[in-house]
Amino acid sequence: MRARALTAIVVGLLTAPSAAVAQTTADPRPANARGQAPAFAGQTDAPLQTLGVSFDVATVLDGLRNPWSLAFLPNGKMLVTERVGFLRLVNADGRITPAPVAGLPAVDNRGQGGLLDVVLDPSFAANGLIYWSYAEPRENGSNNTAVARGRLVEGPPARVEDVKVLYHQGPSLASTAHYGSRLIFAKDGTLLVTHGERSITEGRMQAQRMDGMLGKVARLNADGSIPADNPFVGRQGVRPEIFSFGHRNIQSAALHPVTGELWEVEHGTRGGDEINIVRKGKDYGWPTIAYGIEYAGGPITGNLTQQAGMEQPIYFWDPVIGPSGMAFYTGTLFPAWKNSLFIGGHQTNDLVRLTIDGDKVTGEERLLTDLPKRARIRDVRQGPDGAIYLLTDDPIAGLLLKLVPKSGGASRQ
Repeated sequence: MRARALTAIVVGLLTAPSAAVAQTTADPRPANARGQAPAFAGQTDAPLQTLGVSFDVATVLDGLRNPWSLAFLPNGKMLVTERVGFLRLVNADGRITPAPVAGLPAVDNRGQGGLLDVVLDPSFAANGLIYWSYAEPRENGSNNTAVARGRLVEGPPARVEDVKVLYHQGPSLASTAHYGSRLIFAKDGTLLVTHGERSITEGRMQAQRMDGMLGKVARLNADGSIPADNPFVGRQGVRPEIFSFGHRNIQSAALHPVTGELWEVEHGTRGGDEINIVRKGKDYGWPTIAYGIEYAGGPITGNLTQQAGMEQPIYFWDPVIGPSGMAFYTGTLFPAWKNSLFIGGHQTNDLVRLTIDGDKVTGEERLLTDLPKRARIRDVRQGPDGAIYLLTDDPIAGLLLKLVPKSGGASRQ
């Protein structure tokens, strides 16, 4: 693993489509689910919107092992998780501490599992607390998503102290997929935890069950206790942590910078990646309703895309992008991108930019379409310097990248 100087490796401009074949949407591929109609105009296939912003992509760090999440410390350093189970402390210039941060509990790093998200406590400057999600090994080869917190000590040696596991998803299943695991602190100081339904049939059907946390968004107090105003507190047979339900696998989540609401993008199957605004007590439909088709072909459940009492996504993709990581851009380095939503296309191997108007997607653009195939985007963050930072997913050559205005002048529209 080694740091690199901030040297441009890619100039990210989307090439204009040929005049012979006028491209009107960002993805010209045909839909997997032929004949499925959106619930309202603009719910899918937003117009292609090429803003022409010129930027360089700098490699801050390479040699990471399946990096999953990035957090910025007040002193300019960064924390990076690696799914193998390592938490890395990284200087602003890309220099990395030789040994991973010590003191974290064991993880199950099979399949999609391992050490996943990391976030700072809103009062980190005073208390030094960090939170992380991970695949927690359980008995008989099963596992579940868990959340722990501890006090970061930069050392040397770098370590976490006073570690406490705050939350266990449950039920534990013998699956190595669909952990969800994004951690978001809401404006009121509560911690929102996204989940998957573990992919296998046994887990899929539990997204609609209320006695477990598969396919849910959980809402916790910062100490792991249950907020008294959670929507299902006091209901017999219902997990009180539940904030919303009917989700498939949420690996992208961020607070809207104006409304403070939680926006998430969750994985579909062959088609059906979707953006939802997560609201208290709402049912987002999986697996009863869904866009797209099964991986093996054929309809999902009863081939329904709408049902009374279930929320519609504000936007969906068919074919999918494979969403992982997202950020609303609020910085000043790229004025043309102000308030755009950026999402990692882990499957399409690009960076998706959306223009948002209220709760509508009005334009879509694909950036970094020339990234190497092994450099699939796993996380997207806006740094304190206003740059956009990306993690790419690879077992031995994961990258920490930084998007900056093109050398020699300001970005252009």
